[in-house]
Amino acid sequence: MQLSSNHLLGIKELSPADISLILDTAVQFKEVLQRPVKKVPSLRDITIVNLFYENSTRTRISFELAEKRLGADTINFSASGSSVSKGETLLDTVNNILSMKVDMVVMRHSASGAPHFLARHLPATAIVNAGDGINEHPTQALLDAFSIKEKIGALEGKKILLIGDIMHSRVALSNIYLLKKMGAEVMVSGPPTLIPPYIKEAMDVQVEYNLKKALQWCDVANVLRIQLERQNQVLFSSLREYNLAYGVTRKLLEEVGKEIVIMHPGPINRGVEIDSDVADSGQSIILQQVENGVAVRMAVLYLLAGVKPEQN
Repeated sequence: MQLSSNHLLGIKELSPADISLILDTAVQFKEVLQRPVKKVPSLRDITIVNLFYENSTRTRISFELAEKRLGADTINFSASGSSVSKGETLLDTVNNILSMKVDMVVMRHSASGAPHFLARHLPATAIVNAGDGINEHPTQALLDAFSIKEKIGALEGKKILLIGDIMHSRVALSNIYLLKKMGAEVMVSGPPTLIPPYIKEAMDVQVEYNLKKALQWCDVANVLRIQLERQNQVLFSSLREYNLAYGVTRKLLEEVGKEIVIMHPGPINRGVEIDSDVADSGQSIILQQVENGVAVRMAVLYLLAGVKPEQN
């Protein structure tokens, strides 16, 4: 089986069958990662460039590790210290890299739609979106879904809550697309200023501004970071006030009185959106998300390498 596209630009473009194929393939690669020798030569003849125009820790390391585990040759590019600082355009940068016979580009960019732009101009090269502006972060949604399935079973019919800065979160958007495609129920909760007014009708999700009520509803709570770097105006009074109203605390979970799976895509702002005694508790699968990210990204790279036009 193969994906319906040569690229992974967003969850919006994937079919439920594509999503299931990636998650099923990730199961096999997670088994590989449990072995004493954690490498397979699946992408031995493939060269991948990691093109990061934004700072990243977890996503970049996860992709690099996935590539190395698959035996690919990797090139790491950072915008700082490159010709980008001299005025070189995105397309010129990539064309120069591709002239070195690169097979795949993993890209993170602050501009929404940048990976789509590349895919239009470089259709024969597989483009993987590692996060574009406030648009999407597809591999994060895939690893979140994989982690939920691993913990509580199938996604269909499960109640998933996204808490926090929905307005500016590409993780939220990709999660909503994926969860709805796979039959889950989705609710968002957070300050009214951080939740898009159109989201209930446009994306068929529930909105609950009372966090306690939202937690009583859900099976899984995915806690999101406040995207201060993407906010161009003050949208809530203070971090302290945010924590009091929307922080996931041990006291609040005890009041809810039910077992909820706690997730967070990272980086965590401890004491703001989530307290340490929740993030580090037995209910949390945050570190499992990080571990599963490598297996999911291995699956994505492996499947995309298999559908390149010249290999069909």
